[in-house]
Amino acid sequence: MSCQPRYEGPVYICLKNNQNCLLCNEPSEDVTPICMACETELPWLGDHCHTCALPLPAAGLTCGQCLQEPPAFERVIAPWVYGFPIDSLITRFKHNANWPFGRLLAEIVTQSLQYRFTDGLDRPHVLVPVPLADRRLRKRGFNQAAMLARWLGTDLDIPVDERLLLRTHDTDAQQALNADARRKNLRNAFALAPDAVVKGRHLALIDDVLTTGATAQALAALLMNAGAARVDVYCLARTPKPGETS
Repeated sequence: MSCQPRYEGPVYICLKNNQNCLLCNEPSEDVTPICMACETELPWLGDHCHTCALPLPAAGLTCGQCLQEPPAFERVIAPWVYGFPIDSLITRFKHNANWPFGRLLAEIVTQSLQYRFTDGLDRPHVLVPVPLADRRLRKRGFNQAAMLARWLGTDLDIPVDERLLLRTHDTDAQQALNADARRKNLRNAFALAPDAVVKGRHLALIDDVLTTGATAQALAALLMNAGAARVDVYCLARTPKPGETS
């Protein structure tokens, strides 16, 4: 006597389904759920600041802000400018819990980083997601930076430490603040976990969008002051200067 039902059909039939593009719903020939046409039309980041990835009119330049006040982080890696449809995909992932869009973006970022590593970019020892304020975490139910870090860590075979950084104060949302207000808003907002191992390590901060860089600067300064050897920033998109478009 067997308690298992008899079934002679294919068990993993879902894996044989045709893959459609998440953007246009047309069939996609690639494993990644985005067709070649849509991927080509994404707002790819072109010429940009060598340090903070700010879009610039020519290659090989460093923006004025980074020249005047060199940031604590070494380099920002972002494949896209924050424009349509990337802005819409990030919003759906971040605020509507549409995780397939986040996973899609993470897969493409993985491909970009793998290429950069092959081209000489130093691999970090660990990925560290930007911590989310408790109030927003309770409201949203998840930390989008932590989810991105997990996906990237798995795909790139790099450890992820979600407990290294702590958000010690619930600050106001950064979106409506200018650069100076963002810096003031983040004063004493972060701390290292009591058992954090930082000294001598190359760390990569993970976030969804880099705007003014205030959060990345605050966290990178904290880590460098604790003895980190280097801090990079990996994010999905970089915003242009206010008033400029991609």
